Amino acid sequence: MRTVMLASLRTHTRRYVAALLAVTIAVGFVVATNAIASAAKSGLSAGIDEAYRGADLVVGDDYGIGTDDVAPVLETAARQGDAAAVIGSSFEPVTHDGIGLGSDTSIGTVSTDERLLRQRIVSGRAPTSDDQALVDERTATAARLGVGDELVVGKGEEASTVTVVGIAKPSSYLAADVYVPWGTLSKLPSAYPDAVVYDVRGGDTAAATSALSRAVDAEVRDRAAYVDARVIAVNQGVDVISYVLLLFAAIAGFVAVLVIANTFTILFAQRTRDLALLRCVGATRRQVVRSVRVESLAVALVASTVGVLAGAGAGYGIVAAVRGVTGGRLLGTVSLSPTWMVAAFVGGIVVTVTAAWLPTRRVVRVSPLAALRPMDADVRTRAGKGRVALGVAAVLAGSAALALAVQQTSMPPLLAGGMLSFVGVLPLGPVLVPAMLGVAGRLLGRTGLAARLATANAVRNPRRSAATTASLLVGVTLTTAVLTGMASARGAMDDELKVQYPVDVALTGDGPVSAGTLESVRATRGVQDAEAVPGVRATLEGVGEVPVLAPDAAASSVARGRGLVEPGRLEVFIPPDVSADTETGFPETMTLERAGRTVDVERVLVGSEWGRSVVAGPGVLEALGGSIEPQAVWVRADDGVDVDELSGSLGAVARDADLELTSTLAQRGWVEKQLDVLVWSVLGLLAVSVGIALVGIANTVGLSVLERGREHALLRALGLTRRQLRRMLAAEGLLLALVAAVLGTAVGVTYGWLGTLAVVRTAVADVSLVTPWDQLLAVVVVAALAGLVACVLPARRASRVAPAEGLTLD
Repeated sequence: MRTVMLASLRTHTRRYVAALLAVTIAVGFVVATNAIASAAKSGLSAGIDEAYRGADLVVGDDYGIGTDDVAPVLETAARQGDAAAVIGSSFEPVTHDGIGLGSDTSIGTVSTDERLLRQRIVSGRAPTSDDQALVDERTATAARLGVGDELVVGKGEEASTVTVVGIAKPSSYLAADVYVPWGTLSKLPSAYPDAVVYDVRGGDTAAATSALSRAVDAEVRDRAAYVDARVIAVNQGVDVISYVLLLFAAIAGFVAVLVIANTFTILFAQRTRDLALLRCVGATRRQVVRSVRVESLAVALVASTVGVLAGAGAGYGIVAAVRGVTGGRLLGTVSLSPTWMVAAFVGGIVVTVTAAWLPTRRVVRVSPLAALRPMDADVRTRAGKGRVALGVAAVLAGSAALALAVQQTSMPPLLAGGMLSFVGVLPLGPVLVPAMLGVAGRLLGRTGLAARLATANAVRNPRRSAATTASLLVGVTLTTAVLTGMASARGAMDDELKVQYPVDVALTGDGPVSAGTLESVRATRGVQDAEAVPGVRATLEGVGEVPVLAPDAAASSVARGRGLVEPGRLEVFIPPDVSADTETGFPETMTLERAGRTVDVERVLVGSEWGRSVVAGPGVLEALGGSIEPQAVWVRADDGVDVDELSGSLGAVARDADLELTSTLAQRGWVEKQLDVLVWSVLGLLAVSVGIALVGIANTVGLSVLERGREHALLRALGLTRRQLRRMLAAEGLLLALVAAVLGTAVGVTYGWLGTLAVVRTAVADVSLVTPWDQLLAVVVVAALAGLVACVLPARRASRVAPAEGLTLD
């Protein structure tokens, strides 16, 4: 049998090349997915990971660390010969020359150990003692601070005087206006320790972990585990990274199995007569099965090795391309997982051997003489009916899982339901594809004989046509599902951002805003538009005196269309330094009072900042009486603006006008960055999947044409010219591609919509379907071109074979 196997390898080289290519691209897809997913994870967590730079361990749970546990951690570090630094925060008055930097100046910590320093210093140096401080670049610009200036942090007996020794640029999500060592921050009554970062220097990590666990009750985690937990916490409990990794891994593995199984189904359908002939000349069933198993193992070993290398190269290349397009802002560095690569290699071998072994077992169960007779599988046979029943059952079960996923907004049933229902669609291909081919064929049949022959050929063997379209169907379904899902998710998130962050920057004060201030804001670099917002000052029940704004049409346009409030209602943002009654909270109806006049309004708590103000609907200001004057300035920033530069420039304007500045650019930017990371990661995944789809259909069409060599020779002998043969094969490829594209688009849009409902609704309640028609049309066009291109080389080879020679082909 070894001689037979080597002869088969020499004789049917094209078949084995097709198998090698299928396994290579499938394994490569899995590895490339790992590269893209790791870069997405690195990109999403970059701003958080930077806050714990230099640390091996982090002490503290998801809610911080107790003040009593800080000292034992620092003492353990000193005893072990290690280093530790506290990450904490506070909101206290900070003054310079008697002038405050703001009523709620944010104060963070800075490490005096250079290796645990998380801030990026743009001028000056890092503090080395408790009487020194860093100032954020934006705050320094707004307050006109420089190195050498003195600040008073806090008030009363807890106040400390520090000297500014450096200007810092925020490098993580833990940004503040002023940074002081923990020794200074801990004196403030509102000091809050978030965690302690720990750098192991005097021993091993296990010993340090054990010593810390004995010293404190707080949780001790390695840096990576703590960062992962913080990413989830920052995303309001939604594990975005795990969702991305799970989705990418599931798609990669699923597509790899389908591509390999589909190619080997076609390959062994062509070898039925070869294997039967071996049985006729004396080979036993066991020998045939063992021979195929050895062949498939050899193919799998070579292809899996090449696939791992090619996938790694493709992954690095795609991530590098995305980083180049986006300026390196979104995707992080690639870190290939050895476990994932080994799993891809082993999985490629197991799937390949299984995909070759199963059809061989079916062939050897048939008598050799029966297998030598020509057979056309038809869906109306008993086996065909069984496949249809199995497909219907899988679609129904998958649909039930998808419905459960939408109801529970859960990822696992979504993945299971999508895979199960799609696996059910594939056995239904011999029913669906011929019906759709018949419709499309009637439209193209009027163009000539070649189109009519192509339709007849495609419909005549339903299983072969369904198998040929399967590769492209996978790619189109995946592409359209992701495009639809991302369009719907991005639309829902954009709508939510308009609600949560309607105003980029707001400037409010204790009195009317002058026209000169408005002009200064408009002249600031990075400001797209700015408008004064009319209002009055009134006392709000439970909050105190606040500006009550009634935005006009101009102000509403700056607030992304969110400036208008329904009559009789009041939108209230509760600032961090205002605490409501713990039992009743803020009532549904609140009272505004001004100069003896009171108005009851229905309140709506909003999760965004309108500045230090509330926004009222029409009629409220008139009921309060008094003159209506500009009480605030709302600003819309340019797209892609430097947030630090704009905040500093507007802060200087606000300081000169004695106004308070609030900005949502940082929060909005964090959310938009996550969306952009996911979008570009998915685009990278699509680049790989589209390549698989194109190679897959070329592979299967080429095998299909190779299988029908005698049939094409017979057509030539009956008078079909070479040009007509090429046109017939081109028309057949076009028909198959269009059918796969239309079916895949319908299935993909459905998956994309259900996936959006199941995943996005965990963060956004109101989700509407957004269908990217232009992108879907582009997918259909690319699929049609793929069908045509896939037929070029096989058609040229088929037309060059002389009729007499072709009729002798086996």
